[in-house]
Amino acid sequence: MAREWMKKRQTKYAAYAGLYVVVILGVLTAANVLANRYDKSYDSTKNKQFSLSDQTIKIVKGLKQDVTMTYFGGEDTFRTGRDLLDRYSDLSPRVHAQYIAPDKNPQKARAAGYRSDSPVIVDVAGRREGAKSVTEEEVTGALIRATKTTERNVCFVSGFGEHSIDDSDRNGYSFVKQLLDRDNYKSRAITFKPEAPAAGGTVAIGQKPVTANVSVPSDCTVIVSGGPQEDYPQPVVDAMKTYVDKGGRAMFMLDNVIRIGRQEAAAENAALTAVLTGWGVTVNKDLVLDGSGIGQLFGFGPEIPVVMQYESHQITSPMGREMTAFELARSLDLKSGGSFSIDKLVQTSEDSLAVTEIGPGGQVDTKKAKKGPFTLMAAGRMTGAQGRIVVVGTSIWATNTFVGTRQLGNRDLFVNSINWLSNDEDLISILPKSPEDQKFDITTAKLNTLFWLCIFIFPLGVVGFGLATWWKRR
Repeated sequence: MAREWMKKRQTKYAAYAGLYVVVILGVLTAANVLANRYDKSYDSTKNKQFSLSDQTIKIVKGLKQDVTMTYFGGEDTFRTGRDLLDRYSDLSPRVHAQYIAPDKNPQKARAAGYRSDSPVIVDVAGRREGAKSVTEEEVTGALIRATKTTERNVCFVSGFGEHSIDDSDRNGYSFVKQLLDRDNYKSRAITFKPEAPAAGGTVAIGQKPVTANVSVPSDCTVIVSGGPQEDYPQPVVDAMKTYVDKGGRAMFMLDNVIRIGRQEAAAENAALTAVLTGWGVTVNKDLVLDGSGIGQLFGFGPEIPVVMQYESHQITSPMGREMTAFELARSLDLKSGGSFSIDKLVQTSEDSLAVTEIGPGGQVDTKKAKKGPFTLMAAGRMTGAQGRIVVVGTSIWATNTFVGTRQLGNRDLFVNSINWLSNDEDLISILPKSPEDQKFDITTAKLNTLFWLCIFIFPLGVVGFGLATWWKRR
């Protein structure tokens, strides 16, 4: 009886153990299958450098044809490519990532479009674009260039003191050009060349002769007037007005006409501002000052209003709490109901002021100042037509100083404006961010404090606690 009972007991325990092993194996198998199919991760970095940006997600999920992304490198570096490209393929079944070692498979690499200067090639229906580095900014840029086949030209007006897209100094627009090139826009400067007047015509002394038949080049998708310091002659203004009235797209950025310190005031450009007023945007002759103190986070003074709340519009909808800065800005008054429907884009806080004159040493009379909020940027759509405009009360906000600052959203706002003007609303979003250089700054005093805490105070505390415990139990 005892033996039979033991055998039954052993059989029972063996069955339990076998069932337990089967259950564990089943759980492990299910966990691996789920992990393989639903690969999820959490990005705890400050600027989400291990997560794809809103723009990339929007573009990839909106793909209408298959895309092949090929990483070229040694097999020991494939993990570097997978860390990025697998995030793209996880977003959409249309994205296929492959990894090729050119030294081991030269024929396969050539067939995939291998280039020595591009570690990643994006192929869309035979159209191949290279990414010069294994970064989201480069790969997404290549994806945009491969999918956007229509020629789109952004023409920057030059010849009257505007910012230059070839200028890489702090006041240039070279960074803006780089961003547009990345999105497959072709950027170039256009000049309304001064020519001799027609027979019998006269030209006032000191003015550039400009014929009445100037026009905006027909291949310009968008024209940008980036802070003219001189007055546009009437024929140039007429040419830009005709361009917009016939369905063209334009961005006008007008600088302050108030003399501020040693900085020369921009020309009033009465002819151009009159056209803008007719369209529903009046550019005021004032200077907007920020009293909120937010700009102090970046070392800015009150002459650089910082905005972190935006009006409802396609251009600003992805901005969220992104901060943008507008140095020496003028306020805008808006009026819809004419040929254009005008919308606010950027507005200052109630703590802002607008002054019409600056005293010696930068002093302002707050009693004469107008209280905010003030509109700094607006967008307009022509009623029943294709024409679109964006107007900004300063051109400095788009210079390399501000657009090149990663902590600010100026570059997102500028590129979104161009995308809206060119009818590329599918590209409107927050651009990919580069990894931030997180520095650990410590003073000599703090370093000495850490030294004493780690070498003496903490160890002695542990020893003292141990001795106290021993003494108590003794």
